[in-house]
Amino acid sequence: MNKEKKALIMSAGYGTRLEPLTLAVPKPMVPIVNLPTMQHNIELLKRYGFFDITANIHYHPEQIENYFGDGYAFGVKLGYSFEEELLGTAGGVKRMACLANVKEPFLVLSSDALTDINLERIFEYHCQKKALITIALSKVEDVSQFGVVIQDSEGQIIGFQEKPTQAEVQSDLVNAGVYVIDPSVLEMIPEGFYDFGKQLFPLLIGQKARIFGYRMLGYWSDVGCLDKYIQASYDAMKGLVKVGIPGNRAGSATWIGERENISPSARFEGSVIIGDSCVVGDNVYIKDSVIGDKCVVEAGAIITGSVIWSDTVIEKAAHLTCSVVASWCHIGARVKVQEGSVVANRSIVRPDTVLSLQTNLRPNSII
Repeated sequence: MNKEKKALIMSAGYGTRLEPLTLAVPKPMVPIVNLPTMQHNIELLKRYGFFDITANIHYHPEQIENYFGDGYAFGVKLGYSFEEELLGTAGGVKRMACLANVKEPFLVLSSDALTDINLERIFEYHCQKKALITIALSKVEDVSQFGVVIQDSEGQIIGFQEKPTQAEVQSDLVNAGVYVIDPSVLEMIPEGFYDFGKQLFPLLIGQKARIFGYRMLGYWSDVGCLDKYIQASYDAMKGLVKVGIPGNRAGSATWIGERENISPSARFEGSVIIGDSCVVGDNVYIKDSVIGDKCVVEAGAIITGSVIWSDTVIEKAAHLTCSVVASWCHIGARVKVQEGSVVANRSIVRPDTVLSLQTNLRPNSII
């Protein structure tokens, strides 16, 4: 393992594929099972002895800084690299590494992905291969939305395919955004904007540099779109990814927070998480869903396959299916929110409204 055990978290991007949710919050702060994705990443780093962490920030940086502070409350030392203008993945890592004064091989983690990768094993693999860079690889069924990685028989990376068709694809392994990097690589990254996938990696592979792929066995999801976001939340509830879930376990896949007020006639089915200080009314039915802290779900509401962020009110007899409702929203009585819809922060949906399939409401919408 790395002597200094320093880790860098890439957390400066916009998260455009999760809009309109990310119009109001940076993607690292998007909650999975009621905790920001970046918090799950920090807990993963702690689990493997990485307590000295630096994160780059750019988009809504105050939300990340206000939540995590200096990391003390989370058991780590957390510093920040503010990018007034985005520096790209490699450029951002170079700046963070300089601020962190790295001297040994270091870890880089994407803050917008959910994973329980064994960080000790990827470091051991990196050392065994005497690699300049080791990239964690995850096996996926549909490679069309990813950069596919091609390796030789020794595991060295010899090429990439960007979002290939099924007819073109040469591998089912994709870049999981977890890297172990030798500090000598920093000298190869020029000042200013520079990208790993489009610039540094192709350059080094062209030079036949020692870039290796580590085939991870754990869970990984890039949480890049609504479907994957809901699926990652469900996977976490089902225990398919090793992450902490707040609340008290009340069943095989049910967690209930503190100071809640839940009617005895409310029914939960499948995997359900209820946050702290929630009110759940009579004859409410919730299935395979996450309810954030300080939410109110009034009598007769039905919520299935959905994620509700904190401080939101769902009025009586509202019906939500496979959708996401963000924080400080108000869903009126008898509203129907149909599958694939997103209601972003501080939005109001008036009583008896029907949101058709895949409706997207921007922050502060009133409909």
